[in-house]
Amino acid sequence: MRIYVCVKHVPDSAATITIRGNNQIDEGVTFLLNPYDEHAVEEATRLNEQIGNCEVIAVTLGKEGALNTLQSALAMGADRGILIKTDDPVDSIIAARALKAAIEQDGKPDIIFTGKQSIDSEGMQTMFRLAAALDMPVAVNVVSFSIDREHVSVECELETGVRQLLSMPLPCVIGAGKDLNKPGYPTFIDIRKAKKREIQQIDLASLNIEKPSASMEILELKPVVEQRQARELKGQPQEVVKQLIEVLRDEAKVI
Repeated sequence: MRIYVCVKHVPDSAATITIRGNNQIDEGVTFLLNPYDEHAVEEATRLNEQIGNCEVIAVTLGKEGALNTLQSALAMGADRGILIKTDDPVDSIIAARALKAAIEQDGKPDIIFTGKQSIDSEGMQTMFRLAAALDMPVAVNVVSFSIDREHVSVECELETGVRQLLSMPLPCVIGAGKDLNKPGYPTFIDIRKAKKREIQQIDLASLNIEKPSASMEILELKPVVEQRQARELKGQPQEVVKQLIEVLRDEAKVI
């Protein structure tokens, strides 16, 4: 079985992000493997351990620095990696077409794992576009996964904690949620071994993907401004409760 895991190189959410110009960030901050994609890599490697005779290939799209993210995926258990190199920002349309072209150029996928979303753009579109391009079924925010011969059974967490049960034929695309598993931390030996594994580099232009008729562009980025202010409610318990109800009803508008 050939298992592909699509991962993304994203800025560390704990870093201080500085905006350059209107729509760029200072790339001097730490970048890492998208946290949701860690669950995708973990599930792919678990599947390999479960059924055996599998190859797990991590694929990413980005600048040369994205090699570090592929190294992280290899340290977690992926067998090899593919970097689609581009110095230009791409939207989910181009990303999906590039991933499709690189995967098909490499081989025939039996299953494709992704994270449910990336922590930078949070678009949640690439997996759907990739599945549509490959004519595969797709499930997102998967929190339970099992496989039986030519089908997979998954639980997807929807809003308000509701879960949806799905059965899909292989090949398919699985968008991993954070409750799907608990990713393991690579050991020093795992990291050393990962450096010896193959990473193929492909220029985006060499894939000759069809130019889409539509595109998306980030026009402006703005830092989040913290507007909350602490307020102390004083008085007797009954008075404090009355004040709290007024705040929740008139200001927060949650009751």
